[in-house]
Amino acid sequence: MAANPLVSTKKCPFCQQWSEWELRPTDRCTHCGQLLDPQAHQRAHDAAVAALQQQKSAVRLIEIRPEDGPVLTFFKWMGRGGQLLFIALLSFFVWVATAIAA
Repeated sequence: MAANPLVSTKKCPFCQQWSEWELRPTDRCTHCGQLLDPQAHQRAHDAAVAALQQQKSAVRLIEIRPEDGPVLTFFKWMGRGGQLLFIALLSFFVWVATAIAA
């Protein structure tokens, strides 16, 4: 008797036919081509969007490019230093406020 590998199947919510399912949110029905698990696909999409939003909300410092001239690079370094000083002062004030409140 030949050993058959186990295959996972799922019933398509659209055409009600059984299709092979590899437990991925992007798996599609072999009969109608619709997603086998639209909710999992939506959750994966929402998680990706949330990760992008979180990445965009990070502190953005002035970008210093290699093609910038020496004078522009100097002023960008000064601007970046000002940004970091502002962030440090703001963080210190938040720390003081929370230390006093506790």
